[in-house]
Amino acid sequence: MLKSAVLYTALILAANVAAADPALEDLAQGDMRKLAFHDTPRLVPDVVLSNLDGGEVRLADYAGAPVVLNFWATWCAPCRQEMPSLDRLQAEMGGRLEVVTVATGRNAPAGIRRFFEEEGIERLPMLTDPDQSFSREMGVLGLPVTVILDANGQEIARLTGGAEWDSEDAKLLLEAVLE
Repeated sequence: MLKSAVLYTALILAANVAAADPALEDLAQGDMRKLAFHDTPRLVPDVVLSNLDGGEVRLADYAGAPVVLNFWATWCAPCRQEMPSLDRLQAEMGGRLEVVTVATGRNAPAGIRRFFEEEGIERLPMLTDPDQSFSREMGVLGLPVTVILDANGQEIARLTGGAEWDSEDAKLLLEAVLE
């Protein structure tokens, strides 16, 4: 029982960074120490997500560029705290990578719009996963969770918890991923 609790805690805190590329592991500083790299890329389902205007967006629409895929919710304090940094990251690195945010679970469209307006978030998509089916497929057990996808749409790393995505540490690490 104690062994399981310790393992569970380590996984939740992403304490066991297993980088496929030791050079990337060496770059991980600050919040990015929580970023767990996978030994091999993992398949990600090509799902159709809804936007608040009633349209649909396929995850495959972002193929060809790395993606910072963030699962969040309006009621999640760490999610709300990190969202402006994701918007600034998109402003700075958009075009070379894409930041895709997915509000998972019960998030009222009006609440999402209000939050984006209050925080001045202008560059991130307002995509939703209301029944949490995509989140479950992706193994999202808590929020926020950010998954890094390579240009082929495969998961190469994951960070559980909030982070400053526009910090110098994060941008340095993402630049290395882009290369």
